[in-house]
Amino acid sequence: MKVKPPKPFTFEAGKRAVLLLHGFTGNSADVRMLARFLEKKGYTSHAPQYKGHGVPPEELVDSGPKDWWKDVMQGYDHLKSLGYEEIAVCGLSLGGVFSLKLGYTVPVKGIVPMCAPMYIKSEEVMYQGVLDYAKEYKKLEGKSDDVIEEELKQFKPMSTLKELQELIKDVREHVDLTYAPLFVIQGRHDKMINTDSANIIYNEAESPQKKMKWYEESGHVITFDKEKDQLHEDVYEFLEGLDWNV
Repeated sequence: MKVKPPKPFTFEAGKRAVLLLHGFTGNSADVRMLARFLEKKGYTSHAPQYKGHGVPPEELVDSGPKDWWKDVMQGYDHLKSLGYEEIAVCGLSLGGVFSLKLGYTVPVKGIVPMCAPMYIKSEEVMYQGVLDYAKEYKKLEGKSDDVIEEELKQFKPMSTLKELQELIKDVREHVDLTYAPLFVIQGRHDKMINTDSANIIYNEAESPQKKMKWYEESGHVITFDKEKDQLHEDVYEFLEGLDWNV
């Protein structure tokens, strides 16, 4: 069975724009519900799709953080090309790491990192996460367990994972360059990352306007979890509190 790949999307609704960024091994669907909610509230949003994501996992290991960062910047430039001068950014997991990097690279109106890692996980844990993604994708393709096991033996994403660790380390060392308004979001039951990452971001960012919220019933993919409706309202409230010129 052919898996229909997710695609980038743009929902134009108002003069205020938000760049929405998905996570590692995720895709634009990670942030689609949030985008639809914001659209109803009059916010335009755009979500890029990183190279190698939402496609066969073999393509994931042929890409890396430099490619994905290029996709993030193209997403930002896409909103600029549509005439949006002020852009806030909201990202899940790796997307949250990129949202912080964006904040000290280009002008942004506000930053919302959701469950963004600041600690380097072991390659073994990250490798298992990629294997899990690969298995699920191959199951969706309708492949048998035997075929999947055989194909996974050829699957070695280690260079990509090393580059990903270096990216997280680099952003971690530059969090103090964050001056834009900041809203740090973290699920209390997040098993994918060290949840103390949220404290690091909040404590080290120099943003004069910053806040942090823990979601007591949510895990890592917080945009799909039990408190997603509250998350939507909280992100909207934060955006409404920014000093927009439009």
